[in-house]
Formats: sequence, C-alpha cells, structure tokens
Amino acid sequence: MSERLRLGYLPLTDAAPLIVAHELGFAAEEGLALELIRAGSWAQARDLLGTRAVDAAHMLVPMPIAQTLGLGPDYPAFDLLMILSQGGQAIAVSRQVEARLRDLGHPFDFAHAVTARDALEAAHPGPLRVGVPFPFSTQAELVRHWLEGTALAHRLTIRTVPPPQMAVALAAGEVDAFCVGEPWASVAVERGVGALLLAGRAIWAAPPEKGLVMTRAFAEDRPDPTGRLMRALWRAGRWLDRPDNRGTAAEILSRPDYLNLSPELCERGLLGRLHVAAAGDLRDYPDFIRFHAQGATFPWRSIAALLGARIAARHGLDPDRAAVRAAECFRTDLYRRHLREAGADLPGASARIEGAMAAPTLVAAEQGQMILGADAFFDGHLFDPAFAGR
Repeated sequence: MSERLRLGYLPLTDAAPLIVAHELGFAAEEGLALELIRAGSWAQARDLLGTRAVDAAHMLVPMPIAQTLGLGPDYPAFDLLMILSQGGQAIAVSRQVEARLRDLGHPFDFAHAVTARDALEAAHPGPLRVGVPFPFSTQAELVRHWLEGTALAHRLTIRTVPPPQMAVALAAGEVDAFCVGEPWASVAVERGVGALLLAGRAIWAAPPEKGLVMTRAFAEDRPDPTGRLMRALWRAGRWLDRPDNRGTAAEILSRPDYLNLSPELCERGLLGRLHVAAAGDLRDYPDFIRFHAQGATFPWRSIAALLGARIAARHGLDPDRAAVRAAECFRTDLYRRHLREAGADLPGASARIEGAMAAPTLVAAEQGQMILGADAFFDGHLFDPAFAGR
C-alpha cells in the first residue's frame, strides 16, 4: 500500500517536479501517493508547513533561511533538502515604462543586465516600485543585487505580490515592474499590460529558485518517506530536463488542477522561447529554467550562507553569524544519503566560492568527476563562505 504525503505548492512552472512526479508515476514507483495542495501565497505555503498541514513544500529558497534566522513565525525548524529549480524568473515592466525605454532606443534583448539596468535608470527617474512574490525570495535578491550601487537602489521600494496577481498589480499601477517566476511574467505580456526586460539568469547564472522544504523533525524522524520523496522528485527533474519532454510537461502543467492556463503560455518558459512584448517579439533564451542538469539540485551550503548574510545585513543581524546558521538548514548530508543510491552526481565538497564559474566546469565528485553549471554574477561578484563566522 502506498504511503500518502501531502505537498504544498504554488502554481508556477517550477512546481513541475512535484506535478510530474505525481502525474507520471515517479512517486508511485517509490511507493508514495502524493496529495498536492495548492497555496495562494508564499506566506500560506509557509504556514501550511509550519502547522503540519502538509508534510513538505515547494518553497522559495530563501524562506527556510529566514525562518532559521528568526525572521518568521515561531514554527518548528525548516530544512531545505534539495533544490528543485534554477532560474525561470523574469523582470517585467509596465507599458508606460516600456514606452519610455523604447523612446530611448532600448532593444529589449532580454539578456544584458547592465544595459537593461542603465536604460531603466534613464527611463524611470522617479520612485521605482518592484513587485516580488515574497520578502524573502530569490526574486528580491536578484532585484537588489542588480540595482546595487545605482541611483535606482535609493529609489527602490519592494512590494509583495502573489505570483498569479503580478499582471493585475502591474495593470492597476500598483507597481512599475516586477520579478516573478514563469508563467506569470508571460501572462502579463499576453494580457498586454507589460513587457519582459530581463531574465533572472542574466543577473546570476544559477539563481536557486525553489527547494524541497520539510520540518527538521519530519526529515530526521521519518527518513524512509523523506528519501523516497527526494528520489521521486530527482527523477522527475531529470525527466523534465530532457528537451523532448518539455512540451508534454507544459500540457500537464496547464491543466485546471494546476496552473489552469493555456499550454502555449506554460510552454514559453519551459522552452526558453519568450515573447518580450505584446507585439509578439520572440527571444530565445536557452536553459532559461533548469531542474536537474549540471548539479542543479544540490543544496550548496555556500548558497545558504550567501543568502543568509545578505538577509541578515538588511535586518540588523550579524551577517557572519547568520551565514553559519543559514548553512545549517541546507541539508547536504540528507541529499547525499538519500540520492546516492539513485545514482546522483555528488560533489566532493558541500560549499564553494559562489559566483566563481563563468562556464560549465569539471569538478571532483564522490565518484570521479562531474560538471557543474556556470554560476557567475553579471558584475563579477564573489562570495567565499570560508570567511563566514570569522
């Protein structure tokens, strides 16, 4: 008899590993029956996990870090067991901002972070209101990093908007721009209320977007279902990263039970063929979102340290101490234990210098070598976790 697990998720393209694991039998092969529970916001997803209404959740990568640092409700400790997706985010601007950018000759190439930032600074001299899905989100980190050191950073206001409401907020003039995971940026383009300015990967080549998060008590007290779930999601991600499967994935995601959108809209981010404007301007962005390849699912403790230090600095906490604490909630030990038998490539280390790889790189693994994807920042930023805690 299958063991039932309740999984929380938000309707986004990057929920695909959970949905595919359920729909295509990867969970059933592990003896699991998944009950997928759709949340309306990231706060609700956090609360579902914290109150044990779900056993695990598809969650923004910085959220368990914020919980670890005491920047959330008093819930049991959260741990991130694996990354579920890299990339998949887009920055969109309102039609009014788009018009001013076009008047200045901006090409909307959807690729060059410095060009797009400088053009936005010239086109939008007033306060800049940017919607993100949650205060502790990869999107918020990308926007802040992109604008650091510019006049825009001093005029920036971050506003929280649930992903399905981003297009509505843009159309209503509540925000001037937003950064969100697909397909909700494409929905704004399709509705004629916004244009895509930049991909998240143009700012950070390997932005960790969503992770599998559990309470520490569940992950440690129930290792058998934890491991089976991790293996099912890992195999679903491997299936998703085969290009020939992306069209099928879009059809599955589009169903009323999940994203409830047209397959064509769901397909844009999955195929990396995005319409940047209502006129239908197409931009090819290969590898726009990744679910498995080149070590994408490994929960690097250095990523947790980087995000923890940045979050702490904005909230009056000691960044070095926060980096050490944050690293503790990224469970590389459980990843190795549960995915070794599935044949996952396992890096020889659990931390690295973040931002150091400008191209896919061959590194030492537990068994021989493996290729890690590029992780460079657009501005050459590096983060060395060896300094954390000194």
